[in-house]
Amino acid sequence: MSPNSPDSPSRSAAGLGRRTLLGAAAAAPALAGLASAAPASAAAPVRRRPRALPGGGDLGPNVLVFDPSTPGIQATLDEVFARQESAQFGTGRYALLFKPGTYHGLDARIGFYTSIAGLGLSPDDTTINGDVTVDAGWFGGNATQNFWRSAENLALVPASGTNRWAVAQAAPFRRMHVRGGLDLAPSGYGWASGGYIADSRIDGQVGPYSQQQWYTRDSVVGGWLNGVWNMVFSGVQGAPAQSFPDPPYTTLDTTPVSREKPFLYVDGSGFRVFLPEKRTNARGVTWGNGTPRGTSLPLSRFYVAKPGVSAATLNQALAQGLNLLLTPGIYHLDRPIQVDRARTVVLGLGYATLIPDNGVTALKVADVDGVRLAGFLIDAGPVNSATLLEVGPKGAWRDHSADPTTVQDVFVRIGGAGPGKATTSMVINSRHTIVDHTWVWRADHGDGVGWETNRADYGIVVNGDDVLATGLFVEHFNKYDVQWNGERGRTVFFQNEKAYDAPDQAAIQNGAVKGYAAYKVGDHVTRHEGWGLGSYCYYNVDPTIVQHHGFAAPDRPGVRFHGLLVVSLGGNGQYEHVINDTGAPTSGTSTVPSTVVSYP
Repeated sequence: MSPNSPDSPSRSAAGLGRRTLLGAAAAAPALAGLASAAPASAAAPVRRRPRALPGGGDLGPNVLVFDPSTPGIQATLDEVFARQESAQFGTGRYALLFKPGTYHGLDARIGFYTSIAGLGLSPDDTTINGDVTVDAGWFGGNATQNFWRSAENLALVPASGTNRWAVAQAAPFRRMHVRGGLDLAPSGYGWASGGYIADSRIDGQVGPYSQQQWYTRDSVVGGWLNGVWNMVFSGVQGAPAQSFPDPPYTTLDTTPVSREKPFLYVDGSGFRVFLPEKRTNARGVTWGNGTPRGTSLPLSRFYVAKPGVSAATLNQALAQGLNLLLTPGIYHLDRPIQVDRARTVVLGLGYATLIPDNGVTALKVADVDGVRLAGFLIDAGPVNSATLLEVGPKGAWRDHSADPTTVQDVFVRIGGAGPGKATTSMVINSRHTIVDHTWVWRADHGDGVGWETNRADYGIVVNGDDVLATGLFVEHFNKYDVQWNGERGRTVFFQNEKAYDAPDQAAIQNGAVKGYAAYKVGDHVTRHEGWGLGSYCYYNVDPTIVQHHGFAAPDRPGVRFHGLLVVSLGGNGQYEHVINDTGAPTSGTSTVPSTVVSYP
């Protein structure tokens, strides 16, 4: 999402200097790859097995761990923020981790590529009497570019009674307890366009104010103030009643299937990773009544990766039965990370970033049960990749309903930080996969941006059956942003902008159809359902472009949608319909949504 005001400036921040703030980045561990001894004889070579890689280990210099007795916590937080506040396309990555206890008088301002989290089993184990704040002072009060940051597993007692979390995409607020209110717009209520809350309790009122769209899942709120275009709730106690389009609330009593994101915590033995269990027809938080339900793994079961490690070493660790913990930094890959073992965990800290350098796929998952991918960013490289993330091989068919693969807070970017290309960003082939909060973004600003410069035809392609998406943000692709070919797919909340930079009508012509739908359900699909889906156009290169519709789907009784809207931002382009040939056109420069309550 770029600024939604036609006169809003667009800027990218300068990258960070070579000197690090808190010490030079640790060198990659010197780990041997496959090794072989000299042959005992020409006829009888003797090969040694790869040396076993160690599990566990140091989390590196950009994981900052605090306890209540740590001196100078506020000064350290301020120092990190000073580096990250406007570093939209910088290289700094930080995780700020707080051990259980009570912390007084803190204001943790959270900038780009910064994650803050508690290290207890419950958010209430780690209490900050103060704030965890995101505002938009760096960008003139416009929060539409407050991307790539997160808050997790903390209890807050806001100094003013209300915490501020003014974000856009890729900025999850998970497993939080706010003992007060929560504002989702910047000071002064400038532009805002995000975001996502899950497994959280806000005792007071949530005030979206200028937030254009928002998704809240499996949480508890004390009240909800307003809605602009598209506010979606599933499994939220205290959510407003279904009323789309006026007010624009789409409310599901429960979430069909959910499984919370893995998280790091500490106990008497050291760091562990908790793996929450799957819930069906979920409602409310997972942590409200004592120890959460699930299992945990010691850090000794993880290969703790540092920037500079090779893809071969990561794959060696996986082949030896270890999980991966990706510490903050940038990882260049000359081959895919290959996840072949059921129930493998790949967990990133501080927006660890994977970059395929030579047109490979960054990460591939086999057709196995229970893989958990969470908390990392994939940046397309300058050589075109056919895909960047593949969940399951082509033709995957196994039933994973008892133990699905989850993709959570995994974000994909093509361009912006530099040249990047990918034909398709994310492909979901495995059945029953849950995609829980993703932002898949073909950059509309930054470096390496242009209609052909960061060419990316498709955002997400879903081929597997029974896939569920909860919190789907996909923007600016040259063709279909989402193409859904699998049966019995479901999406709860979808936010989209069509590509700003289409040079003219001919560039987006789709046969006889004007433009590619934001969300396309395959012509052969017999069952599909979606709730709370929006698509916006802002054709700023050629404002005369006409988009026939935002959504396309076969006309069958089993293909159903609830709460659809399209918006022309300031009249830059026009939608003729909302879905297929249904729904009124957007008109003039009014930036008023055209809506369809249900389809068919």
